[in-house]
Amino acid sequence: MKRIIQCLIGIGCSLVFSSLVSAKDKIDYWLKTEFNQSTLSYSEQYKEMEWFADKAEPFQGLTIRVTSEIINTHLYEANILAKAFHDITGIRVVHEVSSEDDIVKKFSYQLDSGDSIYDAHIVDTDLIGLLARSGKVIPISEMMSGTGKDLTLPTLDIDDFLGLQFATSNGVLYQLPDQHFVNLYWYRYDWFTMPALKSKFKQLYGYELGIPVNWAAYEDIAEFFTVHVKEINGKRIYGHMDYGRNDPSLGWRFSDAWFSMAGMGDIGIPNGKPVDEWGIRVKGCHPVGASVGRGGAINGPAAVYALTKFKQWLFNFAPTGAPNLTFSQSGTVSADGSIAQQIFWYSAFASTYATVNTPIVSLDGKLRWRVAPTPTGKYWRKGMKVGYQDVGAWTFLYSTPTHLRHAAWLYAQFIVSKTVSLKKTMVTNTPIRRSDVFSELLENSLMAKSGILDFYKSKAMAKWSPTGDNVPDYPALSAGWYLELAGYLEGKLTAQQALDNLAAFFDGHLSKLQQEARSSNVTCAPILNPRQDRNYWLKRDGSPKEEIAAEPKGKTVPVDSQLW
Repeated sequence: MKRIIQCLIGIGCSLVFSSLVSAKDKIDYWLKTEFNQSTLSYSEQYKEMEWFADKAEPFQGLTIRVTSEIINTHLYEANILAKAFHDITGIRVVHEVSSEDDIVKKFSYQLDSGDSIYDAHIVDTDLIGLLARSGKVIPISEMMSGTGKDLTLPTLDIDDFLGLQFATSNGVLYQLPDQHFVNLYWYRYDWFTMPALKSKFKQLYGYELGIPVNWAAYEDIAEFFTVHVKEINGKRIYGHMDYGRNDPSLGWRFSDAWFSMAGMGDIGIPNGKPVDEWGIRVKGCHPVGASVGRGGAINGPAAVYALTKFKQWLFNFAPTGAPNLTFSQSGTVSADGSIAQQIFWYSAFASTYATVNTPIVSLDGKLRWRVAPTPTGKYWRKGMKVGYQDVGAWTFLYSTPTHLRHAAWLYAQFIVSKTVSLKKTMVTNTPIRRSDVFSELLENSLMAKSGILDFYKSKAMAKWSPTGDNVPDYPALSAGWYLELAGYLEGKLTAQQALDNLAAFFDGHLSKLQQEARSSNVTCAPILNPRQDRNYWLKRDGSPKEEIAAEPKGKTVPVDSQLW
C-alpha cells in the first residue's frame, strides 16, 4: 500500500508500475499513450513489443549503460524510451547524455583501452573512417548474422533506414542509425515576402529578394538586413547568425562541411573524390595528404576564400556578441526574432523554434520561418556535396561482454523500431526511417510546415553528408579545426597562415598513422604523397583549385519555388 501511495504522489511510480502490472498491460499502456502514432497497426505494434519482452527474459534485472550526445532526441530516449524499455523488458538502462566532444572522448578511450565502461555508444557516423580501420567495432551486418542473430528484431527492416551509406565503409555496415539532422539554410519567410522589403532590396541590388543560390546573394541579403533595414517593429535585426568562440564546437562549424559549401573539394557523393571537404586527398582508400603540397586542398585558395567569408560575415553582419558564443549558446538565438537568415542552421533545433505566439511563430501557430537548400560559394560545381547531415548511430565494440552487448542491442533496436520511430520523429524532428518520412501522419507536422520534410523526401538528401571514411582518425584530426583556426578569428594570424598550420597538423597526424600502420594490420592506412611545389597541384584539374578572383553576381530564387 505504501508503494501505491508513493506512486500516486509521484515517488517511485515506475518501480511500482513495473511490479504491479502484467507484461500485457505494460505493453498496452505504452502503445495507447506514448506510442499511439506509428506506421504499424496496434496489433503489429503489440507483436513487436511482445518480441522484445520475450527476448529479454534471459536479461531480467540487468542494468546496461549507454551514452549519447545531448540533443533533444537523446534526451527523449533517456527520459522516456529508456523507461518504456525497462517496463516492457525488465532491463534497466542508464542512458547518459553529454556534449559531443565528451562523447567522442569517452568512445575513443574505450576503443583504445579495451575497458568496458559503456555497453553501446551512439556516436556520429563522422567516425566511420576510424571504425572501419580499427578492427574493434562489430559491424551491424555481423551482429545481425552472428551472435546477435536470434536477438535481431524480425521487423527491424534495415533497408527502411535513411542514410545507411553514411554508416557503411567498403560495403560493410558498421553502425545502426538512431537520428538524422541536417544543416540547411534558415530564413524569415514573413520578412522575405514583405512587399516593401522586396522593393527596397531590388532597388539596392538589382535583383529579387529571395532564397540565395550562391554566397554572393547570401552576403547581399546579410548586408541588406544588417546595414539598410536595421530595425523591424522597433527591434534591431541582423542579416546573419553564427558563432566563433575558441571552443571544440567551433571546429564543428568547419568540419561540418563549411568548406564543401564553398566548393573546396572535388565532385563526388557522398564525399568528394579524390579530395573531400576536409581537404584530404585519397588514392584508392589511402589518405595521401591534406596540404596543397601533397595534393590536398585545406590550405588552398578555395579554403582561404571560405575561411575569410566566415570571419567577414560573423563580424560584419551577426549580432555583436556572436563571436564569443559556442554552438549550444548560439543555437536558439534566431528564435528571438532578430535574425533574417542563417547560412546553415541545424534542424535539431526545430522544436525550439515552434513555440506559439513568439516573434517567429504567430498566435495561430503559423511559422514565420522556413528552411531551404544551402547556398554555395564560387568554387562549388554541380555534382559536389552541398553541406552536412548529422547521423548519430549505434556502435558496438568487441571488448564489451557479450551478455551486456546483447542487452544493449535489444535497447538500440527498441528505440529505432517501427513502433517507436514515428513518435520519436514527431517529438524530435530527427527522422531515421523512410516509412515515417512518407507517412501521412507527418503531413501537418513541424517538419512539413518548415520544409525539413521536403528535404528528407527528396533525392537531394544524399548531397548533404557527414564526414566520410577517408578521414582515418576523426577524434584526433577533428581537434585541429578549432585549435588551428581560432588564431585567425582572434586576429593573430592571416587566413592563409591559419590554414597552413591546419594543413601541417593534418599531414603530421596522417604521417603518424602511417608510421604506426607499419607495425600493425591496419587496412587503408595513410600513405603520404611526397611534397611538391603548390603549382604542381593547382595547375591540374579538380581540387585543389586555382584562385578565382571575381565574385559572381548574386542569384536568388523565389521563396515558394520548388526547391528540391
